[in-house]
Amino acid sequence: MNWITNYVRPRINSIFSRREVPDNLWSKCDGCGTMLFHREISDNLNVCTNCGHHMHITPRDRFFALFDGGVFSEVEVPEPLADPLSFRDQKKYPDRMKSAQKSTGEKEAILVATGEIGRTPIVAVAQDFSFMAGSMGMYVGNAIIAGAEEAVRLGRPLVLFSAAGGARMQEGILSLMQMPRSTVAVQMLKEAGLPYIVVLTHPTTGGVTASYAMLGDVQIAEPNALICFAGPRVIEQTIREKLPEGFQRAEYLLDHGMLDRVTDRRELRNELITIIRMMMQMPPPVWGELPAPGPAQAAASIDGNETTA
Repeated sequence: MNWITNYVRPRINSIFSRREVPDNLWSKCDGCGTMLFHREISDNLNVCTNCGHHMHITPRDRFFALFDGGVFSEVEVPEPLADPLSFRDQKKYPDRMKSAQKSTGEKEAILVATGEIGRTPIVAVAQDFSFMAGSMGMYVGNAIIAGAEEAVRLGRPLVLFSAAGGARMQEGILSLMQMPRSTVAVQMLKEAGLPYIVVLTHPTTGGVTASYAMLGDVQIAEPNALICFAGPRVIEQTIREKLPEGFQRAEYLLDHGMLDRVTDRRELRNELITIIRMMMQMPPPVWGELPAPGPAQAAASIDGNETTA
């Protein structure tokens, strides 16, 4: 036995037998600090299995879990001007957009889709906070209008999942104009007698809260979601007082009459099915595995004449 046998050979073996372990296999819960296996999180709709903390979920993943069989059709949204103000801070606005598109794999901070949940046809809109903080620009305004117009055309309810840091400063006043534009879109639904349901997720703030996010016929929020116009830190600095525990969180707003429900993400789909079918005066849902709808059933659901869940 010598140093070659004792040291060099084991060293060489360890180098060639070493396997690279991906660094995205585990995620840390922001609520309790528990390390969670990524597949476990995904199967649980990005809700911590230990403490129930609701983590970020993309609109595409949300729709995959929401719609029957994960099947949905995207609604085309009109493209606005790319950089109307030629805005630049530390980066040019187009460069920020390219960076966000690369990191998220999405074109913009919102997704519009049509499909069925529990054989109940709907139009759904969801914002993506990971795309420039879900900020409300002209594209977001166009998307909400496109979703409302599609809902009116098909005679379907509109379900909106909000998640935003407010207006997009790179578009200035043009971003703020999306507040009245989206309000008009909501009014179109009300005039057509169609339900408009809002699910407020963490966080929903700024001009989004001051417009379409608080105009729903039914207001639902995910647990512990921050919902406000100005954040608690800004308010504390302004009034120089300590705010109540849980101020501007979903449960606090529910207790003070600003929300109708606070619902766990894992139970949200069934609750939406029940609420929508009741508001559309449809028969109660039939829970359980159902066969895929045939052509006649699909046509009936579009016309709003569906008779089975």
